[in-house]
Amino acid sequence: MGKIKSENSSDNPEVKVKTENANYDSNIKIKTEPSNDANVNGEEELSYEQKLNFVNAIAQPMASKKTAGRIFKLIRKANQHKTPQQKPCLYIGLKNVQTRIRKGDKGIVIFAGDVSPVDLICHLPGVCEEKGLPYIYVPSRRDIGSAMGKKGGALVVLILHHSEYDDSYNKVTEDVKKSSKACEI
Repeated sequence: MGKIKSENSSDNPEVKVKTENANYDSNIKIKTEPSNDANVNGEEELSYEQKLNFVNAIAQPMASKKTAGRIFKLIRKANQHKTPQQKPCLYIGLKNVQTRIRKGDKGIVIFAGDVSPVDLICHLPGVCEEKGLPYIYVPSRRDIGSAMGKKGGALVVLILHHSEYDDSYNKVTEDVKKSSKACEI
């Protein structure tokens, strides 16, 4: 396999791609346009509909665009609070969420739909159903991470109830229950 090198100058929007291979050597120029929709890393931000193309087959029920926005706002609020027992209101990551569910904590479980391999989280929706916890999928794990103010993503989060964000918690719970009933039919 050959090596691919790319060279880009800041004043020229052309990118040179140089392929080095024992049998083949060429220089290819690709014209790129600067995007207005670029995020901090210079990557282009995908729309909600484009993110849905990357979700797994088991990602049901999927949050609507409006519900996903409410979920991300709730994650931001929960990330800033602690329960009266000084426990966090937001548990992040597969291991932490599994532990909290096993210990009996009640809340909303949010899954990322673009997890690969899907075997990592495929058992958790069944556990949530056994425990009576509402759960829903959002299209991207990076969106979950950015809602928490982190650069990386998160596969799954558990949001516990708190009186400071009672209205948004109840609204998201209602939306999750509606979408899960629509998914069952």
